[in-house]
Amino acid sequence: MHDEPATSHAALRRNFIGVLALGACLLAGTPSPARAQGLPDFTELVEKVGPAVVNIRTTERVRNRGPEMDDDILEFFRRFGIPPPNRPAPRGNSPQPEGEPQQRGVGSGFIMSADGFVLTNAHVVEGADEVIVTLVDKREFKARTIGSDKRTDVALVKIDATGLPFVRIGDVGRLKVGEWVIAIGSPFGLENTVTAGIVSAKSRETGEFLPLIQTDVAINPGNSGGPLINMRGEVVGINSQIYSRSGGFMGISFAIPIDEASRVVEQLRANGRVIRGRIGVVIDQVTKDVAESIGLGKATGALVRSVESNGPADKAGVEAGDIITKVDGRTVERSGDLPRIIGGMKPGTRASLQVFRRGGYRDLNVQVAELEPERARPTAERSSAPKSPQASASSLGLTVSDLTEAQRRDLKLKGGVRVEAVDGLAQRAGIREGDIVMSVDNTEITGAKQFEALVAKLDKAKPVSLLVRRGEAATFIVLRPSRP
Repeated sequence: MHDEPATSHAALRRNFIGVLALGACLLAGTPSPARAQGLPDFTELVEKVGPAVVNIRTTERVRNRGPEMDDDILEFFRRFGIPPPNRPAPRGNSPQPEGEPQQRGVGSGFIMSADGFVLTNAHVVEGADEVIVTLVDKREFKARTIGSDKRTDVALVKIDATGLPFVRIGDVGRLKVGEWVIAIGSPFGLENTVTAGIVSAKSRETGEFLPLIQTDVAINPGNSGGPLINMRGEVVGINSQIYSRSGGFMGISFAIPIDEASRVVEQLRANGRVIRGRIGVVIDQVTKDVAESIGLGKATGALVRSVESNGPADKAGVEAGDIITKVDGRTVERSGDLPRIIGGMKPGTRASLQVFRRGGYRDLNVQVAELEPERARPTAERSSAPKSPQASASSLGLTVSDLTEAQRRDLKLKGGVRVEAVDGLAQRAGIREGDIVMSVDNTEITGAKQFEALVAKLDKAKPVSLLVRRGEAATFIVLRPSRP
C-alpha cells in the first residue's frame, strides 16, 4: 500500500533534478541539448566564393578644381565608395600638378567568367581615368570599362586574364525574406571583408528601373559592387546602396537583384550601353482616395500626369488623367512597374495599353520609342485674350471661366475650365488660380456653364474628385466636405 507514494516521490525527485540541471546549463551559458540550434557556418561559402571577389581601385588625373562643395551637394556621398570631389589638399602640402594621377575611390566587384569579365557598380567606375582590379592572390590588372548604366547602377569591366575563378549566379525568385546571406567586399579599403545578415525585404521601390533587395548585412563605403551571396554559394545581388544619416552602416542595405543586373550585362556586352523603351508620359502613383473616388476601386496602375506632345503615347491617344492598368496583358500593380515594363521593350515594338478613363476601360495601341535623356519642354505662354464669362461653384469654392480658343490651342485641350478664384473647400485641397479643371467625378468638362450645372447636382455630403491640370502635369484632387 505504500509503494505508490514512494514511486511518486521518486518521480518528483527525478523531475526536480532535471529542472536543476537545465537551470545549471542555462546559467553556465550552455543551451539544452534538446533545444540547441546551431548558427550557420559561412566558412565554406567564403572559401568557395571569396577568390572570385575583387578589389577595384580607380584613379583620375587632377584637373582645375572649382570651389569647395557645400553639405547639400555632398549628399552624393550616400552613393558610397567614392571620395568627395574637389577635396582641398591637406594643409602644408602643395597641390598635385595638373595631369598627375590621383586615387579617386575604392570599391568591390566579382568575376563573372574565367576570361576576366568583372561586374561592379556604375558609380564605382564613373568618371575614372584608370580602373585597377586586384585579385585575392594580390595580382593587379588594369581594366577597361565595357559599359555602364547609371539608371541601374551596373557596370561591366574586363581584365586581360584567363583561368580565373568566377561566381555562380543564383535564382532571385527562390530568395526568401528571413534567409541568411553574406557580403564580401572592401569596406574602407579593407579587402576581402565578410559580413552576414538576413534578407529584410524584397522588391523595395528605391530605384527608377529596379526593385531592390533589402538586407541587414553590414555594408559600408567600399562594399559597392561586391556580391550578395546565398547559403548555396550563389550570387543573388550586387551590393549597391545604404540607408544612412552618418555615411556608415545603420542596419539597412540594398542590393541590385542579379537577374536584373544580368539582363543589363547582356546589353553592355553586346552594345556597350543599355537600350530601353519609352512612350513619353510622366506618371505618378494612384492613391486609395483617388481610386475610390473615380470608381477604380483598387489603388493600382500608373496615373498619367502629362503626355509628351507628339510622343508615342500622345499619338496613341493617351491623355493626362488616364490610369494605365495593363501593358500587353501584364498588370501594372504600382506606378513603378510601368517604366520597367516599357523599358524592357525593344524600340519599335507595338504594345497594347489598357487605360482607365472617366469610369471605364479602353484599349490603345502604342509604338514604343527609344529612351533618351530628358529634355526641357517649353512652357506655353499665357494668352492675353479677354477672359470668358465666369461661373461660380460656391459649394466647392471655385470660380471658373471658359478657355479661349487660343488657350485651348496652346494647352492642346479639347475642354476644361480655368480657375479664376479659389477659396473654402477647394483652397484647402490645394487647388490654385490658373489651374484647369478637366473633369468632375469622371465627367468631362466642356465649359463653365456645364461645370456649374454639374456641381449643382453633386451630393454635398460626398467626396468629389476633380482632374486638375497645372502647367504640363495633371492629377486627381479629392475634395472632402467638412464634417459638422
